[in-house]
Amino acid sequence: MTTREPDHGHLGDRPSTDRPGAMATAEPEVEHRIKRAKTSAAAAIALGIGSAAFVLTLLVLFFPVALILGVIGLLLGIVGFRATKKPGVTGKGVALAAIVLSAVSIVLGAVFAAGVVTVLNNESAVNRIEQQVENLRDRLPNNVDIPQP
Repeated sequence: MTTREPDHGHLGDRPSTDRPGAMATAEPEVEHRIKRAKTSAAAAIALGIGSAAFVLTLLVLFFPVALILGVIGLLLGIVGFRATKKPGVTGKGVALAAIVLSAVSIVLGAVFAAGVVTVLNNESAVNRIEQQVENLRDRLPNNVDIPQP
């Protein structure tokens, strides 16, 4: 397999240096290296933490953990968003998604926490919950035979 040099213009613009007697160009060959842009690590980690916080918030029972992860995800998302202003660093959309997911998790977690605190501070609501638990216990069978192997 043969390699080709990239075409830098028309055929007549540059004399070939492969032939003896041909004139060399006055411009030195410049090697162009293209650096690939890197996504901000803070933004990527923030998206993972923010997504986990959002899922845990939707599972309602884990809202305290979701609140903590939401705050961590929000802070990392802000750090990642600021890091995208540096040249060669991408991930602005990733950081923005992390910030949104984390903020939603914090708001929903705070709403769930307020609801739990409100219910637990209301004595009549606690009494109703205790009554429901007692009713469920009364429905359980008293003697259950467990077969032995």
